[in-house]
Amino acid sequence: MKRRTFLQASTALTISFSLWGTRTFMNSSPKDGDTDGSPQPSSLDSWLAVSADGLITVYTSKVDLGTGVLTALSQIMAEELDVSVHRIRMITGDTDRTIDQSQTSGSRTLHKAGPQLRQASAAARQELVRRASLQLHVPAHSLTVEDGVISSPTSGSVSYWQLIGDRHFDLSITASGSGADLNVAPDVPVKNPKEYRIVGKSVPRVDLPAKFSGEFVYSHDVRVEGMLHGRVVRPNDVLSEPQFVDEKSIADIPDIVAVVRKGGLVGVVAKTEWSAIQAAAQLKIIWTQAATTVPASPDALYYYLANAANFAEQVVADKTAHASDLTHPLNRKTLEATYQWPFQMHGMIGPSCAVADVHNDRARIWTGSQGTHRTRKAVADLLGFAERNVQIIYAEGSGCYGRLCPDDVAEDAAVLSRAVGRPVRVQWMREDEHVWEPKGSAQWIHVEASLDENQKVERWALTDHYFPYTAGVDTRLLASRQIGMPQTGQGNLGHGFAYGKAGGGDLYAFPNQHIVSPAVPWIQNDLTPLRTCNLRAPGTIARTFASECFMDELANIAKMDPLEYRLSLPMNDERTRETLMAAAERAQWKSRLLRSDPNNTPSAKGRGVASANRDGTVVTAIAEIQVDTRSGAISVQRVTIAQDCGMIANPDGVRNQIEGNVLQGVSRTMFEEVEFDGRSIKNSTWASYKTLRFEDIPEVDIVLIDRPELGFLGVGEAAIIPVPAAIANALFDAIQVRLRTVPLTAARVKAAVIRQNSAKP
Repeated sequence: MKRRTFLQASTALTISFSLWGTRTFMNSSPKDGDTDGSPQPSSLDSWLAVSADGLITVYTSKVDLGTGVLTALSQIMAEELDVSVHRIRMITGDTDRTIDQSQTSGSRTLHKAGPQLRQASAAARQELVRRASLQLHVPAHSLTVEDGVISSPTSGSVSYWQLIGDRHFDLSITASGSGADLNVAPDVPVKNPKEYRIVGKSVPRVDLPAKFSGEFVYSHDVRVEGMLHGRVVRPNDVLSEPQFVDEKSIADIPDIVAVVRKGGLVGVVAKTEWSAIQAAAQLKIIWTQAATTVPASPDALYYYLANAANFAEQVVADKTAHASDLTHPLNRKTLEATYQWPFQMHGMIGPSCAVADVHNDRARIWTGSQGTHRTRKAVADLLGFAERNVQIIYAEGSGCYGRLCPDDVAEDAAVLSRAVGRPVRVQWMREDEHVWEPKGSAQWIHVEASLDENQKVERWALTDHYFPYTAGVDTRLLASRQIGMPQTGQGNLGHGFAYGKAGGGDLYAFPNQHIVSPAVPWIQNDLTPLRTCNLRAPGTIARTFASECFMDELANIAKMDPLEYRLSLPMNDERTRETLMAAAERAQWKSRLLRSDPNNTPSAKGRGVASANRDGTVVTAIAEIQVDTRSGAISVQRVTIAQDCGMIANPDGVRNQIEGNVLQGVSRTMFEEVEFDGRSIKNSTWASYKTLRFEDIPEVDIVLIDRPELGFLGVGEAAIIPVPAAIANALFDAIQVRLRTVPLTAARVKAAVIRQNSAKP
């Protein structure tokens, strides 16, 4: 692949890039769309175009975050069109050229966008076959299609590109709803999965060759003619205001173009990146000391979460059985436990980066946003432009997993570009990213259960206290806040419960069940610098840690093997039972027997199991660990995953996703925790924020359960969810120590062992 540039447009210079080479497509852009600048979903030309050279361009707002989803989507399109995957080309995340299918998150790309693109492809194939029928003078049902060539046994053949190459379909299709819930051409029949030849097969990822060769254009590689370089200088607390900016303090740095001040935002723009870096570090600013509501320690944080009032409570499950349906409703044993989950970082390897070109009343921005249409709205509001005058062009970033839903850096670049009237590139430094990125929320989770005389659960209650998203859902992004724009909402309260089964114990069909998720507000809804946004499997991973660890505690009370105990319970989805059995068979699970005194040995091994359901994808994890009983250090040696994600588009891609989920799950379980005080984040470098390293990587063994009849259920987040609980349960199996706070550090394990030993008679 070679980097490519398009010609200068009448209003701005634009560059674009392709995963598939330098080829351009005549008339391949969708026709004029609606008033906000987006193409019309009811026009087939908004979804795909056929070029005269036999290539098919697909338009989707979904983007590939390095997870391989574009390869799977290409397979879906190729399958319905009856063409080779190699004919599919994708334009992604360009707000001028794609329909808003909602942001790329929540394991919803194949689950939601897959059917949309499949139906659009089926509609295109149907129309092309109809046209071939007219040209060949034969009934449509007598025609066959092979790699885009439509053939008749008696009248010859014609290809897609001969029929319509470089021209529009000019065909309206049925479309209703919007975003992820957009329903496209539901009246057009699609293939039976039993006929699939492409979907379900492993296909090499389309993006990797260019990444391996170094030719791939990441957001950090974007260059625009006349581009300058900028940095925003921020205080420890976003509520602080600059009292004085000493521009003379950077007078000795060459190539400075401007010091920009807009409300509480201060930035520098220079001709070279190095000058911008030096200027940002050297510029002297006196900041006000704003009042803060941030607890000064994790203990204070969890106390605040547990005791805050005036929260917005969401009821997830609330059912009460009649007394006559219970075994002995008045003869119960009640148990309870509290679990704590810390603030965690997204930790992108490459810090946020965007290039903005703002002039007059128009803006064009290249960025790694997970929701380019959402970023368009945020930037339009910031600049006071109509949305149709803002174009966001996706350029892949680095390992965001929710971080770039609130695309802060795009706003930074827009403000600085507007101030100087030239294109400006803004790349955050590592300190900017670690300190200012929105974090995954801390959670305080309390679980109670009552057992009947057979040690089965008759009543289950779980309460999850968390912070709503305060970054970029219905709230302002960072630059907007700093320049003084008022907040637009109170934050997103869904925090993962919007995605079906949500990890609060609702895997199981208990007769009495009450699961609630109170969103705990901060004063003025401004927790800084601990802003919050979605981090892979938001909310669900912590709730599953609590519910599945507590399930192990109940198994221990019942003196039953944890796997056998789970299998004995009523379940809301029997597919969960099947993943439990599949994982147990692969891992060669054996009933666990408590060791008499494991702490007399230098090391101990343990196994733990946990299950989860993420928006219909069910998964079971079995973790095998070894514990150094003297230091408390845990080594995760093997994780077995059994996953049922419905229809599998690309088995190799699914395995890659599961492996990435497991490794990130191990990292977040064992190491990751944001350290802070009342005003600042203490983890400003990689040295101070520990993550999984090569020596910590476990073996990952995977069992895939394919169910084509269920459609695509999503794989981006499911496999991470049960990993923390499986590891914590394995720790208890190894040394009978129960940790209810993540991360499971050696210091915490050792302290728990000491407490346990001191409590012995």
